[in-house]
Amino acid sequence: MVKRVLLVTHSAGFKHDYLPKATEVITELGKKSGLFEVTATTECNLLNKEGLKKFDALIFATTGELPISDQAKIDLMAAIKTGKSFIGIHNATDTFYKFPEYGKMIGGYFNGHPWSQDVLVKVEDQMHPATRHLPRAFKLKEEVYTFRDWSREKTHVLLSLDNSSVDLSKGNREDNDYAMCWCHTYGKARIFYTGLGHYLETWDQEWFQTHILNGILWAMKLKD
Repeated sequence: MVKRVLLVTHSAGFKHDYLPKATEVITELGKKSGLFEVTATTECNLLNKEGLKKFDALIFATTGELPISDQAKIDLMAAIKTGKSFIGIHNATDTFYKFPEYGKMIGGYFNGHPWSQDVLVKVEDQMHPATRHLPRAFKLKEEVYTFRDWSREKTHVLLSLDNSSVDLSKGNREDNDYAMCWCHTYGKARIFYTGLGHYLETWDQEWFQTHILNGILWAMKLKD
């Protein structure tokens, strides 16, 4: 049975130029895999109790305070908590600052991007489907996010920044712990978040498409 996935790219804050490309790539990944079909929207009109019933998973590449009612926010969290998979991409952590339950669900909030450059990324889990195809460390041009209300005690880190590849004095975490991808459960749902994907060219890379695809499949319990 083909799963139904809702991809939301509404920008109530900064609008990233990678979003049309991401929509194209994720839609195609669903078709090629034969495992899911994507409904992509820049609007938020399906983020309510009735609209959410149609989908097995949600993918957010959003910014700002999404224009939905307080009740719709509660219904969104309830849908996820009872088992609707959630996948957050890059700026999904730059969303719903005034709705703390969202931050708890996704794992933390964006707190700046001090490094937009070539960095070294460490693969902390070489067994997870989203990262097991990657070498132990790799170079990547990325806009590296830092996070607040985030702790590795609350989530499982898959990728992190190799601090030796940046000027750490620009960072803003006392522990200098800069995760770039993680996963955990929230109620009955699996949550997958990747901070990668800011630059358009990344979306053309086969390794990145595999990273996104397997993150989605893991969240939907189609791959372990």
